[in-house]
Amino acid sequence: MFEAEILSAAQSVLDACRARGWHIATAESCTGGLVAAALTAIAGSSDVVERGFVAYTNEAKSQLLGVPPETIAEYGAVSPETAAAMARGAVSRAPVDFAISIIGIAGPGGATPTKPVGLVLFGLARRDGTCRTERHIFPGDRSAVRQAALEAALRLLQAEAQS
Repeated sequence: MFEAEILSAAQSVLDACRARGWHIATAESCTGGLVAAALTAIAGSSDVVERGFVAYTNEAKSQLLGVPPETIAEYGAVSPETAAAMARGAVSRAPVDFAISIIGIAGPGGATPTKPVGLVLFGLARRDGTCRTERHIFPGDRSAVRQAALEAALRLLQAEAQS
């Protein structure tokens, strides 16, 4: 299902988390669970991956992850504020050390002049309360954007686990 490079990156994330005794959660929208699927494709991943949330709609973001509807109304579903709220929500709802959120506009529709197709935002939140976001614009069609978001998420998870 996943290419060798993805599985290798997922293995690196798991190894880095295991070395620290850390558990993680994912909060995914535009990737629809791809990050959790890549991580859990590795045997033994249950000692690191605690849970994954797929919150595709705005209502799901609020219900599953506690994203305030006001945040979505003010900043939009695809915004650094929503990405941060999703990651923080995953940490607050799971016994994990950190969580990643992924939101974006994979296309072909949904773009605006300030939020083009290919825009993906990541949130990384830790149990200690720290949180940061990253913004990327990936080229290509829906499939390419989702694949690039998966690869970037695994890189971010690995870097976070090693920091």
